[in-house]
Amino acid sequence: MADHPVDTLTPMLSIVLAEDNLLVREGVRGVLSADPELKVVAACADADELRLAIRQFNPDVVVTDIHMPPGLTDEGIQVARELRRDRPGIGVVVLSSRDDPQHALDLLEHGSAGRAYLLKERVAEPGQLRHAVNEVAAGRSVIDPQVVENLVRAGSRPASSPLSRLTPRELEVLGEMAQGRTNGAIALRLYLTVRGVERHINALFAKLGLSEEQDAHHRVRAVLLYLSEH
Repeated sequence: MADHPVDTLTPMLSIVLAEDNLLVREGVRGVLSADPELKVVAACADADELRLAIRQFNPDVVVTDIHMPPGLTDEGIQVARELRRDRPGIGVVVLSSRDDPQHALDLLEHGSAGRAYLLKERVAEPGQLRHAVNEVAAGRSVIDPQVVENLVRAGSRPASSPLSRLTPRELEVLGEMAQGRTNGAIALRLYLTVRGVERHINALFAKLGLSEEQDAHHRVRAVLLYLSEH
């Protein structure tokens, strides 16, 4: 009797989705469900339903709006904090209609591992959302490029800001770091050698008064927290 073929398919990631706007919820569900490696196991309309679904399905990833009933404040971030405490293995992608750096900082307050902050407009770019889901499932982090741009835009800072001490290239490296990229990835994107990236990172950390941090997740959080100060 012939052996049965071994199933080598990549395990599917289970996702609980939360969004109070029906049209947006179905749009996000459609984008995620189009990927054969992702499975939306529940779609919720408010924070209470989201918490129930997390307990029922114990998903790999939660994709949630930042503002949801009952309070329409920062329920998505509140749930992310609860998961960091109670179920740290679950990744969270927070979707927001506003490119508010403070919301990103709140999300990363207790660590950036397994956390992503994306603008809702990225739903129209399916690859962006799927990338974020896969990154948080692997314990990595993603920050929307528009939020990073707002943080590192040198022209928006006073001349007295420590950011004014950075060279244009150091600002570019800082923006890439804030998106959670490794030194190797930064080198590829900016056409630098890895050693060159390391030199820029050492220089910008020294100028910003930050101690060098080897862990990529902590680097993201340290940079974002620093850049949030005026």
